[in-house]
Formats: sequence, structure tokens, C-alpha cells
Amino acid sequence: MHATPETTQLILTADPDFVDLAQEELQQADPQAQVTDALAPGVLLVHTGRPFQELAAAWQAAPPIFVRHICPVHVSLPLQGDTGDLETLALYVAGELAPWMDPALPFSVQTRVLGPLPYKPFDVNSRLAETVQEVAGAPLDVRAPVQVLSVVCVAGEGGVAPRAYLGLSLAAENLSDWAGGMRRFSREPDQISRSEFKLLEALEVFQIPLTPRGVALDLGAAPGGWTRVLRQHQQYVTAVDPGELDPRLAADPAVRHKRMTAQAYLADDPDRFDIIVNDMRMDARDSARLMVAYARQLYPDGWALMTLKLPARGRRQVLDHALKILRRAYTVAGARQLFHNRSEITVYLRPRS
Repeated sequence: MHATPETTQLILTADPDFVDLAQEELQQADPQAQVTDALAPGVLLVHTGRPFQELAAAWQAAPPIFVRHICPVHVSLPLQGDTGDLETLALYVAGELAPWMDPALPFSVQTRVLGPLPYKPFDVNSRLAETVQEVAGAPLDVRAPVQVLSVVCVAGEGGVAPRAYLGLSLAAENLSDWAGGMRRFSREPDQISRSEFKLLEALEVFQIPLTPRGVALDLGAAPGGWTRVLRQHQQYVTAVDPGELDPRLAADPAVRHKRMTAQAYLADDPDRFDIIVNDMRMDARDSARLMVAYARQLYPDGWALMTLKLPARGRRQVLDHALKILRRAYTVAGARQLFHNRSEITVYLRPRS
């Protein structure tokens, strides 16, 4: 992508329940940043005190936990709220943004439509992708883009006209490869639980390697969603939970079910593992202490992944305390509030040498 004009306006996206913590992260990264509008729950229009590329580079080096996605705003224009908006957008893209795109780099158009408008993101994506290919000649690759044209269309209300915000950036600058950080997976016929999406997203976001024929420990495994994902990646799994596993996993010879609590299994002289995962519903600090106790069961080149459940109040203090506990035995290689998380974050851990 050719160097784009500097902009100090961006759209920041976070889970609506954690938007306050996302705003804290924004203020820490840029004390001059100001939220100028809330486009939708968890979607904020921000005027920054430093250029978008500079802020994005800082967050690439040290990713925030609660800010899921950012995209620059290079063009803002009023809409009519009808299907003619597609041609209006195409005209602006052709004249203002497509000329800045590198014809050699794959691109995607990522659109969010906030509120009732007579077109869907697919309609905008299709029309603008066609425009970019005509003007810039860049190849379209929606799954692995290098450059991204971000579009946010906001329906007007209370007498305010609909409006669109458009910006061009490298995919890596946006903190997520998906519009608004919304990573969706197709539900499979054999899926056991929704929690599988959490593990799939974490493996992708943290770029965690899964060597075939590893040995994994799943704490609090029932009914077996994370165990199923690990088995799909050819791991031999010890599933620890007093509850029952899905019958398909119970019949799998590569799954060993220990019907006891994680604390009882730890006292039973357990094996060592390449991978330890933990999605148990318990206080974040207690869960962190349990993972510290299990650290000696992890091979030196292994890794661990866990969720930290956060309370409705005092979340920042609880999280900071839990991370402090984990750092007694681990390096925190990543911590994010992912799209498939609920009142929790996911933490990627490597054993300390």
C-alpha cells in the first residue's frame, strides 16, 4: 500500500460491556484522544492526538486487551439512506482512496452497517471491491488481505442524516483481520458447545502452534468443547472434570477422562503435558493460582491457555491481580478480550525458564 494521508480520526471497537476499559487503554496510549461520538454500543468515533499509523504501531508492539479493532477515517460523507448510497460510496472510493492502494497487494473491503439501512455489508463490499479492482488493479483476497478498505455506514436517527466513514490501512494495523474484530466461525454438525469458538479464535489470534501427537490437559473439560478442538488438531487429551463428557468423546481412545476436580487430579501425581487449557468458571484469581500450581506439569517448551472470568465490579483490579499471580510461573504471551469471550478474557501463557 502506498503511504496514505495522515489522519487523526479513527473508529475503535470493543465489547460494549468492556468499553470503559477499552477507553482507559486508549487514554494510556494517547492522553489527547477524545471520543467524539458513539456510533453504536462499543463502536466509538475517536479524534486522536497522534496519527493513526503511530498509534497502530504502538498497539502492534504491545496489543491492548480490550480494544478489539481500530480503523482509520480518511473520508466521512453524508448518505441518503437508500440504495443510491452504493454509487455514492463507489464514487468517493474511486476518487479518494483507491489511488492510494498498492496494485500488488491483496485487499479486502470490510463493511459494517450500523442501524436500519436498505443494504447489507455484502452489498457494499461487492460494489466497492469492484471499484478498487477497476481503479487500483489490486487482487481481492477476503481471507488474507494485506490492505483493508474499512467502511462503517451509520443509519441516522433523531433527525441526523445517515453517514459513512471510510479509511484505508494495512490489515495488521487494525488489531484484527475481521471487520470490527468480529471473527465468526461456521457451526459444525458435531460441535459440542459454543465454547469451541473461544479456543479456535484464541489459536488464531495468538498464532499458537499445535504440533500433531502432542499431549494436552483440559481442566474443567465437560462437556468437552475444548477437548474436541484439541482432538481435531491430533492431540491426545486428558480431560479433567467430575461431570460427563459428550458420548462421542467418551468413546474416543485418545481421550482419557479423569472424573475428578482439577485440584484432586493435581494431588494425584499427574503426568506432564505439552498443553494445558482451562476454561473453568471460577474466580479469576483462584483460577490463576490453580494454573500456577499446574505449571510444573507443563513441559518447558509447552504452552497454556486459559480464560479469566471477570466480575461486574472491580474488573481491572481483579484482572491485574490475576495476571500478577500468573507471572509467578509464566510469561504472559498474550491477553485479549476476544469476540467469542463473554465476561472474560483469554490469556496465552508460556512457562518461565
